[in-house]
Amino acid sequence: MTDKANYYLDITGEACPMTFVRTKLLVERMPPGETLEVRLRGSEPLINVPKSVAELGHDIISLTPEESEGATGIHRLLIRKAQ
Repeated sequence: MTDKANYYLDITGEACPMTFVRTKLLVERMPPGETLEVRLRGSEPLINVPKSVAELGHDIISLTPEESEGATGIHRLLIRKAQ
């Protein structure tokens, strides 16, 4: 990522729904306006985590695959907590 996040979470070893639960718990503890980089893997988390975070009103800044990873590979999600 080009932007340095305030927080970092690696959920590549988690399965749904724990991927979103762990992300949500960390976002809830963050001050408004700060950013979180989430490292995730697999098609379900790739769809569900950004969608669920956005439904809570937070901003999805970017969702990018790590180098040479495909749709079910590892991606990095950058979130900004709502004000």
